Amino acid sequence: MTDRLYIDVHILQTVPPANLNRDDNGNPKEAYFGGKRRSRVSSQAWKRATRVHFAETRDPQDLATRTKRITARLTEGITQRTAVTAEDARRIADALIKATGISPGKKDGDTAYLLFYGRRQLESIVDLVADTATDLAALDAKALEEAVKNLPVKEQLQTGHPTDVALFGRMVADIPSLNVDAATQVAHALSTHAAELEFDYYTAVDDENTADETGAGMIGTIGFNSATLYRYATVGLHQLRDNLGDDNAAVDAVDLFVDSFTRSMPTGYGNSFAHRTRPSLVAVVVRTDQPVNLVSAYENAVPASRGIVAESARRLATEFATATDQWGDDPLYVGICHTLGAETDETGQELAKAFGANRTFAALREGLRASLTERVNGN
Repeated sequence: MTDRLYIDVHILQTVPPANLNRDDNGNPKEAYFGGKRRSRVSSQAWKRATRVHFAETRDPQDLATRTKRITARLTEGITQRTAVTAEDARRIADALIKATGISPGKKDGDTAYLLFYGRRQLESIVDLVADTATDLAALDAKALEEAVKNLPVKEQLQTGHPTDVALFGRMVADIPSLNVDAATQVAHALSTHAAELEFDYYTAVDDENTADETGAGMIGTIGFNSATLYRYATVGLHQLRDNLGDDNAAVDAVDLFVDSFTRSMPTGYGNSFAHRTRPSLVAVVVRTDQPVNLVSAYENAVPASRGIVAESARRLATEFATATDQWGDDPLYVGICHTLGAETDETGQELAKAFGANRTFAALREGLRASLTERVNGN
């Protein structure tokens, strides 16, 4: 396989009035870019939405969870698999986690930080004590810690990573050996145009008000904006392969990420705004040089005069074509799926010239998979 192989994902998506990702004041996050205030959705918010979407197509047991409560989950596993009491299972779980060197939290049973681990990895830790749990439960605290300290607990968290840990990585500052280098980078989504913060003043009526009672039972405000967002992410297939230890599993993981990143949506104030949309454009580019974020296409904010989505798409096509010509770094594979008109239209022509023929999202994924499979198999 090529030493370095990056899959860039470029998305244009229009969102109606919404508050996808709020700041410390409860308003939609924003950023200045090109001297204009833009709507922003943090990378963390969209990575979380992507991970949640994974569970729609994969068995949750094959995925990871991120929590401070690994001891509680381990206690549950030991209780379910053995005959020891819940209290003894907790004691064993505490000793096992202590053996890894993971720092305890302020709350009893918690770790000091969120730990991202695979559910199957936790099962493998339970396997280490399943046959001896009754004997371990009979030991006092000091003897129990001594009995488990040489068990390969840490090793279970260092191997067999699930797809989401392999993609997004894991950092444990005080135990570097548990770190997993992320194979994926996700940019903060930015509006391609200037965006203004607005406020919805709402009232809620008390259904049990009597006829002589007037006024609302509750009033408040919610900040919102609307935006056409440029979203970008990149996956390093070489790092993903190292994390998973298998070429075909790495290709599967790329396909899962592209599907879930494209279809997912942060859920902030979802009931209030029903903001879920699908992208107007998805382009994927496979490169061997470096990831390339095309956000510079929008340094000058897109005006509303020509239609924001269509103009955003034309600028993306121009930026990609210009960068490719100037730097001479022809991609290995380019594909696009969009809903912005036929190739006889101006926008369609420019997109086709830069990214090739329009195709369905399923065909886009199939083409990407075929290109990556050919590369990893050395054909």
